[in-house]
Amino acid sequence: MEQRLSIVTLGVQDLQRARRFYETLGWRVATQENADSIVCFTLNGIGFALYPHEKLVEDIGLPGLSGETTGAVTLAYNVRAREDVAAVLDEAERAGGAIVKPAQDVFWGGHSGYFKDPDGHLWEVAWNPFSPLDDDGSFAW
Repeated sequence: MEQRLSIVTLGVQDLQRARRFYETLGWRVATQENADSIVCFTLNGIGFALYPHEKLVEDIGLPGLSGETTGAVTLAYNVRAREDVAAVLDEAERAGGAIVKPAQDVFWGGHSGYFKDPDGHLWEVAWNPFSPLDDDGSFAW
């Protein structure tokens, strides 16, 4: 696994309120597509997303997960090819992590899965055919 972070997704209670907050700080929304279900920003080489908390918990699929006390956050590691998702999940498991959701096709047209690191931090490993990585691994919406 290359050393990088692709996307930080924050689970939020009110998507439009959260969007207004970040826009007030001067952040520019990267795309208006699906803005009623997810709000995306491109930072300097890192994607930042706001996503409804309940939808984030549903997507992770881990029974009993609520994140209400600390907020729901997933770290995302994007890969260059669909088959790389399973390979990175396997690599994480071999390193001491636990697969939470195996690699699978997802509703938005990509392929992803989740693992927990030894401290319980959740990582999504995703292939996004709509946002290919640059040669240096940089992500952009």
